[in-house]
Amino acid sequence: METQEKLKLTIRPPRLSTQLDLQSMVIPSILLLFVFAYVPMFGVIAAFQDFKLEKGYLGSEFVGLKHFAAFFGGRDFIPIMWNTLWISILKLIFVFPAPIILALLLNEIRFRLFKRVTQTVTYLPNFLSWVIVAGMFFSILAVDNGDINQLLKSMGLISKPINFFSEPFWFKPILIFTNVWKTMGFGSIVYLAAISSIDPTLYEAAQMDGLNRIKQIWYITLPSILPIIVIFLVLTLASILTAGFDDILLLTKQGTNIVLRGTSEVIDTYVYRVAFRQQIPNFSYGAAAGLFKASVSVILLWLGNRTARKLTGAALW
Repeated sequence: METQEKLKLTIRPPRLSTQLDLQSMVIPSILLLFVFAYVPMFGVIAAFQDFKLEKGYLGSEFVGLKHFAAFFGGRDFIPIMWNTLWISILKLIFVFPAPIILALLLNEIRFRLFKRVTQTVTYLPNFLSWVIVAGMFFSILAVDNGDINQLLKSMGLISKPINFFSEPFWFKPILIFTNVWKTMGFGSIVYLAAISSIDPTLYEAAQMDGLNRIKQIWYITLPSILPIIVIFLVLTLASILTAGFDDILLLTKQGTNIVLRGTSEVIDTYVYRVAFRQQIPNFSYGAAAGLFKASVSVILLWLGNRTARKLTGAALW
């Protein structure tokens, strides 16, 4: 016992001066985070002001919760919240599990060349900007000479072409499909890395017990990568009011497609339209809506993390 206490007294954490080489690599990231993530938080006060550019943050009139009351009581609040939650739930159901399923399927491929080609093909869409992706799907789904309309016509499934971007019914399926196609491959990298760290002897023991591949996935692979799944699920639930911005904005042609506005407008695109696209921009109103979304996200992050810790033992902190 005495020797253990002596060791505890002699072992001290390394001082900053002895880790300058390591700390020098961290300091730039901390500075960037501080400048671009924490300093802009000062602009939150615009949500409580009638903000005017010429007067600045310190000179604009303080109006309290006026813009929050206008946002919650406005006619746009309920449809925007409905669209945001509905799109987020659809992404949670279809987009979130897609990388997990792809990683499980890739892990079962034994022919290495085919596996590498498949990985490369599925990773590539992630490196395309949403501008390019939106342009591709505008072309593929075009009314005149669009590949999908031509295919459906040749199969006798339709008599006249479908205007996919002028019918609200088709917007959400297109949005979900493009998100799955773009993010599925790159998102599977983390899960493949987690699967590769599983002890191979577990699978050997399962084979000796007579478990087939599906049961091995269910009883070994999925429980082993459950902590990673839980962490990403918590982050996804925390951002449930972030239904999307780039994808929705570009698939609605910078929000100018008024026909789709009723089914596509979410909090982020609404803030962008109100704060920047109106003839008289209302920065304070947009800031209030954005602050509401951020506050709810923080609460959901805390609740999701606490629930995940109680149910699975895996959490962010």
